[in-house]
Amino acid sequence: MTEEIESADKVGSVSVNRYAEIVAELRKLVETASRIQFTVGDYALEVEPMREAGGQERSDALFRVKDSLFRLAEDIGLSYAMVDKARWTASKWPKDRRAQGVSFTVHNILAAIADDEERFTTILNPPEGKSRWTPDEANRRVGRQVVKPVTPQEKVSAIHSLAKDDEVAGRVTGDLLRRPEVVAQGRDEDKVRVVEELTREDQVAAAVAPDFLRRPAVVARVAKADKVKVVEELTRDEHVAAEVTTGLLRRPDVAFKAMSDDTARHQVNRAQVDQGRQAREHFEETSPVAPAIRNIDRSVEFLDLVTACHAFVAAAGRVVPGMRDRQLGDDERVIVHENVARVRATLDWIETAVDTGKVDVDGELAKLLQGE
Repeated sequence: MTEEIESADKVGSVSVNRYAEIVAELRKLVETASRIQFTVGDYALEVEPMREAGGQERSDALFRVKDSLFRLAEDIGLSYAMVDKARWTASKWPKDRRAQGVSFTVHNILAAIADDEERFTTILNPPEGKSRWTPDEANRRVGRQVVKPVTPQEKVSAIHSLAKDDEVAGRVTGDLLRRPEVVAQGRDEDKVRVVEELTREDQVAAAVAPDFLRRPAVVARVAKADKVKVVEELTRDEHVAAEVTTGLLRRPDVAFKAMSDDTARHQVNRAQVDQGRQAREHFEETSPVAPAIRNIDRSVEFLDLVTACHAFVAAAGRVVPGMRDRQLGDDERVIVHENVARVRATLDWIETAVDTGKVDVDGELAKLLQGE
């Protein structure tokens, strides 16, 4: 403290010399106050000596001690807590072990040192670089929180103490998380835990997630199974799913792998058929040229049918003459006969459609045409 006084022109609103005079006077008063407090403690010990710990008798004695000390405190105009504190401190410091020039407050703090000899030695040896004990140095010695934290750990402890209230902790955390240099020093597991806690609310999580997913470096670190799950969740909406699927199928490698799945391929084929049907129905319902197109379609169907018959006859004309003098096996003859039966049934179906316009296929004909 002397060095600090000498290095400054003023302390607060007073000169250095006046400050030194004030300190000297107050130290005398503190010594007097300490003697008074120890005296209160000594008398309180005389009224109620310290008791041995343990047992039911100890519990009963505590009630009697408190009653006696409470009466004493009221009779002298002090609080029970002050009298009890003075009694306990006096019990830890016999009169011949009380250090001259050391405040009662410091004696009270260092009384927490359990070993008597260690306690008596400690009070006679101030911390290195200090000329006398202070309450903060005493608290630091016994591992308690200090009023003016100096080391990082002391500052952390002070913050924890001040932030015990949830509302205070919430505000402090918000302020700290706005400082990038502070966040950068956090451990990865702590950062993950903070993010998990902050995103428990769905609205907050929804606001944060898109920002994460826009960062390729972040997405690249996500496990494959988690990526699939994310895509599934994001594409539950059919409109979103349609846009995403369209984009994916434009990638040849993705489309190739997707079509290796039978169900996916079937759904794509079905979608193509449905798309074509819907487009045709829409055209026929809305286009003014639809009737003309229908006539053309009928002409095309007629030409297709004639072409199919011509192709069959031409193919038979080429193949059958080549079978001259050739004897087919039993299995081969069965297969040819089955196909001839299908051809006959098909021809009958064609005649019925041409004569009546009915193209319905009964069950037996359907099985026959399908080769069943």
